[in-house]
Amino acid sequence: MVLQFDGGLEFDADLYEVRRDGTSVPLEPQAFDVLAYLVAHRDRVVAKEELMDAVWGGRFVSETAVSTRIKQIRRAIGDDGHSQRIIRTVHGRGYRFVAAPGALESSPAPSLRSPIRYTVSDGLHIAYQVTGGGDLDLVLVSGFVSHLELDWADPRHAHFLDRLGSFGRLIRFDKRGTGMSDRPIGLPDLETRMHDVLAVMDAAGSRQAVLVGYSEGGPMSILFAAAHPERVSALVLYGCYAKRTWAEDYPWAQTPEERSTYTDKLVTEWDWEADLRMRCPSADPPMQRWWAQRMRAAATPTTVRALLDMNSLVDVRDALSAVRVPTLVVHRDGDALTRTEEAAYLAERIQGAELVLLPGDDHFVSGNPDQILDAIEPFLADLAGRGDPELSLAAIAVPAGPGAAGLADGLASAGGRLRTDPGGRSVVLFDGPATAVRAGLAQLSGAVRLGVAIGEVPRHGDQVAETGVRLASDLADQAPPGAVWVSSAVRDLLAGSGVVLEVAPEYGGNGSPAAYRAVGAS
Repeated sequence: MVLQFDGGLEFDADLYEVRRDGTSVPLEPQAFDVLAYLVAHRDRVVAKEELMDAVWGGRFVSETAVSTRIKQIRRAIGDDGHSQRIIRTVHGRGYRFVAAPGALESSPAPSLRSPIRYTVSDGLHIAYQVTGGGDLDLVLVSGFVSHLELDWADPRHAHFLDRLGSFGRLIRFDKRGTGMSDRPIGLPDLETRMHDVLAVMDAAGSRQAVLVGYSEGGPMSILFAAAHPERVSALVLYGCYAKRTWAEDYPWAQTPEERSTYTDKLVTEWDWEADLRMRCPSADPPMQRWWAQRMRAAATPTTVRALLDMNSLVDVRDALSAVRVPTLVVHRDGDALTRTEEAAYLAERIQGAELVLLPGDDHFVSGNPDQILDAIEPFLADLAGRGDPELSLAAIAVPAGPGAAGLADGLASAGGRLRTDPGGRSVVLFDGPATAVRAGLAQLSGAVRLGVAIGEVPRHGDQVAETGVRLASDLADQAPPGAVWVSSAVRDLLAGSGVVLEVAPEYGGNGSPAAYRAVGAS
């Protein structure tokens, strides 16, 4: 909505824009946020400390950062620092927005942005922001990269976020390695990135939320919903896939060669405007320029290559049957990046999933966002009264041989959950196989050996007896001393984790087509 003030000044929160005499005034995101906060609290003086907390979200900044943004705003909107017609400095106290109001459109108050904050996950600072409101929590898991500040700079994308936030409290974050979050050495796998979702939900005080994952964010959302159903009330997938490269039973994706060619072209030519034209054919030049600015701010060329290489290894097919929360799969029938067959594949293999196919060619959510949100809104309205699933997906680690009990205790200290099978044998459960395998390789010694499989296990209770437990036990029993053997399903979920595997041809049991030996991890 538009707030008008004397002197031809207009504040447009919906378009994330300030205009002077009808002409847009360029303001960097933090300067806009400072102005937005002053406008929202124009009935009083706002202290510098309050502005620092509201805009910088607890990050350490000096008072100079605030005064610098005030100067930038004054220059942009033509406010004389001596007369202070628009922003007044109250010495020793702070600032106040004092422009006289003009005509105010008959509409709700502007949707002013909340501060960006940080939480810590595995020693890294993860940026997150909470907007909207209501009884329902939604966690948005973005595709490829995001940038919490610049995400608001395109009016169509801002509209997508604002309307999604009208359904409930919207929790967004920049994945580690991109946007405003810390850059680790190398890029983590999906399993490790799931830690960021847990950390952000905990920091935002969210016990349970709807996961909304689009594009690259879809596979991670699928894994999270399977591993942590108690934290997920429902799952919404848009423009999503189960596997990024071709396989005989997944023929719609690019071949590894096509994927490599695409990666090289994107990184070396660095033409982000052309990239958006492919992802969102309806994008006009201003949206293309915004996408280019957002991408260059969110990731370096080296990071982009690492992300694309990691995505080439994504394969969550074996996790689909373990998703037991209400699921909506939304897809456009002309999507240039993912095929409708991939959406149907997801919906067919996730129990009870609903598939909604929409007309259109855009992959990115800024292309006609209301079309996507019109499909999501009734699904969310129908969630009340559904119970929590009793099973969750887990990596199941079973030690064998002399010293097995000690290894089980060591795995538990590395983050595993210690259980037993019906015969009293130690079983250790992990949220994902990479953590289990790394812990096993780090602690394995002597004649002890370890088997790791994937399976659904009860969320409560001390005893587990499912098929995955039996397979992990069989792998451990057949593995040679000092070895970690994993199942073929574990191999698929380890893609991009840095765990190095080799075929274990001597394995031949329990109906598994193959086993693999873990020989190292980065």
